[in-house]
Amino acid sequence: MPRIQFDSLDKKILNMLSDNARTPFLEIARECGVSGAAIHQRIQKLISSGIIRGFETLVNPAAAGYETCAYIGFFLKEPGNFDSVVAALCKIPEVVECHLTTGKYDLLIKLYARNNDHLLQIIQGPLQSVGAGRTETLISFKEEFRRPLPIDGEE
Repeated sequence: MPRIQFDSLDKKILNMLSDNARTPFLEIARECGVSGAAIHQRIQKLISSGIIRGFETLVNPAAAGYETCAYIGFFLKEPGNFDSVVAALCKIPEVVECHLTTGKYDLLIKLYARNNDHLLQIIQGPLQSVGAGRTETLISFKEEFRRPLPIDGEE
């Protein structure tokens, strides 16, 4: 995908929305010194060009009852089955990310489970039937930080 060029106003909008996606357009407009309509048009342009893929609500997994975060690396039996494995993983609600990777694993997923027993049930149940030759599981004890992608003023 070609790199999309955007100007300093786009960068300021992206930074503000990255800090808080619920920032009202009029507040962004005041901060940027332009009209609300101009901000609305710019955000629509950023969405239609694919720079902004959407807006999300970040839920604290532990507060929602998901105490265990795990990363699982997949070694596929048949690399040609990649699409069907991804489709099967997509049907498991606890799997929140799936990445095609280089290096050791064919796929790397991130999932949340209520606890270690629930994680084991997921591994021995739905993950068992997705077509992996074998897997390696890493449990995350704690997410130290998460931050938005930097949108700087440098070209």
